[in-house]
Amino acid sequence: MTDIPSHHIAAILPCSDLDASTAFYERLGLSVVSDHGSYRLLEDGKGWQLHLTNEARPTWPERDQNPFGLYLYSADVDALAAAAGDAILGPVKAPAHKPWGMYEFALSDPDETLVRIGWPSRLIG
Repeated sequence: MTDIPSHHIAAILPCSDLDASTAFYERLGLSVVSDHGSYRLLEDGKGWQLHLTNEARPTWPERDQNPFGLYLYSADVDALAAAAGDAILGPVKAPAHKPWGMYEFALSDPDETLVRIGWPSRLIG
């Protein structure tokens, strides 16, 4: 991994199809920086880091029972929503200002992991 900040966190996300999940997150701007067969490390060079693994049972996570979710913070919410809408499965609902103070949108990855992308509303011009 490149230039790891002194204090950070990375999610380890199980997936049933490593290639499909990798392609999904690459469309959101992440790139593979380390590949160990059934375990891949991805990052965007700006602070997003994600580990993907298919070392669990082949059918896990179960469809319609995936408890996982990711929140990706980015000031480029509109650009990411447009890219997601152009390249990812199905239409993406437009970003909106939420009561909890975030400008965000949501979509699901190939294993139905909830992926929210947002930025504080107060910081949107």
